[in-house]
This record gives sequence, C-alpha cells and structure tokens, in this order.
Amino acid sequence: MMKRLILLILLFSIYTLQAQESLLYLKQKAPSMTPEVFAPGTISMENEYEFGSVFSKEGTEFFYGVDIGGRSIIRHTRLENDSWTLPKTIISHDQYGFNDPFLSPDEEELYYISDMPLQAKRDQKNHDIWYSKKEKNGWSKPINAGKNINTDKNEYYMSFTKNGTMYFSSNKEADKNNTNNFDIYASKRGQNGFQEAIRLPDAINTLAYEADVFVAPDESYIIFCANRKEGLGRGDLYISFKKDNGTWTKSKNMGAPINTKNHELCPFVTQDGNYLFYTSNKDIYWVSAKILDQYR
Repeated sequence: MMKRLILLILLFSIYTLQAQESLLYLKQKAPSMTPEVFAPGTISMENEYEFGSVFSKEGTEFFYGVDIGGRSIIRHTRLENDSWTLPKTIISHDQYGFNDPFLSPDEEELYYISDMPLQAKRDQKNHDIWYSKKEKNGWSKPINAGKNINTDKNEYYMSFTKNGTMYFSSNKEADKNNTNNFDIYASKRGQNGFQEAIRLPDAINTLAYEADVFVAPDESYIIFCANRKEGLGRGDLYISFKKDNGTWTKSKNMGAPINTKNHELCPFVTQDGNYLFYTSNKDIYWVSAKILDQYR
C-alpha cells in the first residue's frame, strides 16, 4: 500500500511539473536545433520590429523592445493564473526611445538604453544605459547608470554575470572617421555602484562593430553581434569562451543556421540554459541552446 502511495505521489509530481513547464515561454512548442520565430502573432508581429528580449529567471515574465515608426518602446507580458497577459507597454516616451531591456541578477532593476538626455544636457543625442527599480505597481522613473558606464558617446545593450558585472558596448574610443567602431566592455559592481569599465581584449574587439553582448551568468562565454568582412549579412552573432586561465578564445562567427543575409542581434540565453533567443529580420527567434555545444 505504501509503495503504491509513493508511486502515485511521484506520478502526480511529474504530471504537475510537466503541466507547469507547458505554461512557460508563452505556451510555445519548444524549438529544435533549427531557429524558429518566437510566438508569431503575439510577440513577433508582421508589421512591427521586435528586438532585445529577456525572460525572468522563472520564465514567467517576458520583456522586449518594439520599434514603431522609428521610436522604440518596451513591452511586458507575464504568466497569471495559467494564462499569459496581453503584451503591455511599460516604458515609453513621446520623444525618446527605450529598448534593449535586461533584468539585474536580483531582478529588482530593469535596465535598458535610451536617447533621453540628462537633465543638464537637453541636447543629448547619444544613447545611455538607464534602469528602473521595481516598485509595488510597476517600475520607477529612469535612472542613469552613471559616469563609469555612460559617456558622451553611445552605450548599447547590456547583460550581467551572476555577481553583477555588467557587459555592454560603447563607441567611446571611436574616432570621427569610424564612429561605428563599437567595443565591448565589462564593469564590476561594488557597494558604491559600477566601477570603471574595462575594454575586453582583441580576441573579442576589433576595429569593426562589436555590440549587443550577452554574457553567461558564470562568465563562461559571451555571444555578441559583430559586423565584419567575413560576415554573412549586415550583422552576425559571434561567440567566445573563457579559458581556464581567464583569457578569451578568439571569437568565431556562429554561421548558419543562426546567421543569415539579414541582421542578427540581441542574443539572450534563458536562465535555465535551454534556449537561445535573438533577433533576425525584425522578429524574435529562438532555438535550442544545445546548438552552442558545437562551437566549444
């Protein structure tokens, strides 16, 4: 009798777990090693440009950027009572754009980029990294990430290690003849905020465009967008792994089927390590993260 009861409890637990998993990722059928458009008709819309997406740790909240008529906004949907809410705009402005959302490791802060000027520089045209703090009924007003992150040039797309180090890109060292020379930087976070950002080595950065960097929480690899001569399109995804001695492997183009003649950008790997998300051809795609093993 006891064995039968234990078996029934085990079966019920498995059933409950499977039922919960089926609700995640907007109830979409999991992709294989072939990239697929994510949630067509709900997230990836025919007449919109979606990019810069991130799921919460539990996979029950989804944030993403949308470009509408040249102005970007941030939308959000969440799992409530076994259903996903309709995507809702949570951060927007009638003059300035907001995009590339990413959650802090504790998920108490939502980071993004914006061309919104600082109070003292109302003529600012460049992009800075900003964030909002989680509040009872939403998110706070934008807070600038500070001078160790932002400059009078452009700062793009950020992601975090589990200890709070921010990876991001900037063209602060670009000269006037090559303003598209973005490089990837890392800034550790201390008690007094973000520390001075350090440029990643030449195994990652070149005189070309390197941006939109996703760093694994354990800092074991990074994926980023680059525009190089050997590329397949306007921008490709590249990958690099951290070696045991702390250095990085020379970044390599991820090739087909990830990269195409279109622009691939905004990579993100879910916290459970199961899926790689990115943007291509103005839609959000996802693919099994097992595809990363072939690059190691």
